[in-house]
Amino acid sequence: MRTAVLIAMVVLADSAGDVFLTRGMKQLGEISTIRPGSLLAIGRKAVLNRSFLSGLFFMAIAFFSFLVVLSWADLSLVFPAKSLVYLTSTLGAKWILKERISLQRWGGIVLVCMGVAMISLP
Repeated sequence: MRTAVLIAMVVLADSAGDVFLTRGMKQLGEISTIRPGSLLAIGRKAVLNRSFLSGLFFMAIAFFSFLVVLSWADLSLVFPAKSLVYLTSTLGAKWILKERISLQRWGGIVLVCMGVAMISLP
């Protein structure tokens, strides 16, 4: 039971991190240069962006929760279950970021979820 709860925490925190980082980067605008001075200015703006910082926070939670769950569960269970991030991140992209998701992408997500279900069966 604790493994399932922690895997759910990894999946939700990872998805929240992806959504917040995406929102933060979209707020910063397109990065079209590799000049060090410009990249430093962009980095400064990113560090002051609330969405970006929230994304980093949730990614850290996901990472450390992943380490904890790996300490007591098999990688062959945890890693496939972690792929449910594809579903939760897509839902976050649709509802929070207002992205349009094609039927082809939804079909791929359904296939991933079916694969996770098959691997997770005893």
